[in-house]
Amino acid sequence: MTFPPAPRINPSILSADFVNMERDLQRISGADLVHVDVMDNHFVPNLTFGMQMVERVQQTSPIPLDVHLMISDVDRWGPGYAELGAASVTFHAEASQNPVLLARRLREIGARAGVAVKPGTPIEPLLEHLDEFDQVLIMTVEPGFGGQGFMASMMNKLRTVSEEAHRRGSNVWLQVDGGIAPGTIEQAAAAGANTFVAGSAVFGADDIDGRIGELRELARAHSHTP
Repeated sequence: MTFPPAPRINPSILSADFVNMERDLQRISGADLVHVDVMDNHFVPNLTFGMQMVERVQQTSPIPLDVHLMISDVDRWGPGYAELGAASVTFHAEASQNPVLLARRLREIGARAGVAVKPGTPIEPLLEHLDEFDQVLIMTVEPGFGGQGFMASMMNKLRTVSEEAHRRGSNVWLQVDGGIAPGTIEQAAAAGANTFVAGSAVFGADDIDGRIGELRELARAHSHTP
């Protein structure tokens, strides 16, 4: 599968109309990937989609799936989402007994392997294994609910990963998720992010295509490589 170049805008369907999901997937066909938040009401205090729903989204989406697993026992359940055909599967380091082994399994199945960290989780333990991952997701809100405010304090963590990726010559995608909108995407791009999850900022816009284009241009204008 050929993936779009950076900057990538991945709308989160957590902000879509669940009753009209197929319609809303078509409305974001100009984006790069569709971000699918899977929550189990255990790892995070919210319940969203399960494997059956993700499979249906996979069947109907005009763009590839970027699945974000906010679930417990992810070492057991994570590979199943790759087997559904998701282009990218990101799991939380806090939920995995062996993030490197899980990432290797996801890659074997054919998905890009991503690792995510909550705001309170240090990134340094993952840096030595950076080459094992295709994506690192820095949460810029506490995971669980959409519509939260952007945590600018996470930019130092993002810069740390960006600098290490540059030192290694890595092509890892650096993703941010939470509060991304015009006015915050510039900060994230300047700190090294190249892949951006936006939910309410996209689905709440009168002109969804226009908003996706606006976010992409803002990210491009402020992108920074250390």
